[in-house]
Amino acid sequence: MTVVRGAGTFPGSCTARPRPGGHQGATGVSTAFGTFGELLQGVLPAPDGDFLVTLPVARWTTASFSVDPAGRGVEVRPAHKTKARHLVETMLAGFGVPGGGLLTIDSGLPEGKGMASSSADLVATARAVANALRLEVTPRQIEELLGRIEPTDGVLYQAVVAFDHRRVRLRAVLGSLPTMTIVAVDEGGTVDTVAFNRIEKPFTAADRREYARLLDRITAAVAARDLAEVGAVATRSAEMNQMLRPKRTLDAVRAVARDVGALGVAAAHSGTMLGVLLATDDPDHAERVAATVAACSALGGQVSLHRTLCFD
Repeated sequence: MTVVRGAGTFPGSCTARPRPGGHQGATGVSTAFGTFGELLQGVLPAPDGDFLVTLPVARWTTASFSVDPAGRGVEVRPAHKTKARHLVETMLAGFGVPGGGLLTIDSGLPEGKGMASSSADLVATARAVANALRLEVTPRQIEELLGRIEPTDGVLYQAVVAFDHRRVRLRAVLGSLPTMTIVAVDEGGTVDTVAFNRIEKPFTAADRREYARLLDRITAAVAARDLAEVGAVATRSAEMNQMLRPKRTLDAVRAVARDVGALGVAAAHSGTMLGVLLATDDPDHAERVAATVAACSALGGQVSLHRTLCFD
């Protein structure tokens, strides 16, 4: 890792000293992918607590940051991306960079749906600022920054990961999965993830033990690239989440998945989406997708298609 030492501090003991005028007009650009909810999310027995397992999808946020040492602050476009602006301000202060700059965020992820739009905004922003300042920051340092702002998904990592989203800590890198198609049903509305994560979890000790078993199962399934087992765990997680944030169409979407021979159902546990998981290497993939879209369209709500990311 490249570390420039001098005045100013940054989480993880990285420090930086800007060269006078050295960042004038410098621009950094970076991206972060989103997720389709989670393969698994719940609460483990103490002391572990909350966790999730990511389901990365091929939709991205792009952030561009231009440094203006003579500026009076940070401007962000769109203006409502205030968390990203706060992150830039924190990074500039930590690196001892005077002035401000312009942050532009272009996202293909809908907000408030459970697709990690806010996490992707923040991760892409952190990387763009570091690129503009010509410094490298580690994922752990970015976690430290994001943990000061809000609960965050594990989109820092090019893999399926188990992640403590409330403490913003990596639990484990599980690996990569073959590509899947997701036929999604959006039940409408939006969810405030920060508010959602303040809700007291109603899970019993028995539920927590089941979540631990499910985490063991998904860990083994990802390692074995076993999509049928991945789908089974994801479906069970969606079912258990009904006591926390129920999806009114879950029974109907599960029935669609059974009827078309899908792998299972994935939920945006803190969002508004449910998705039917289909293996893209299935010889009948096109027919199954068409049948799933038709069946899901009959349920009401907006239907969309997504592709999961494979990191091999």
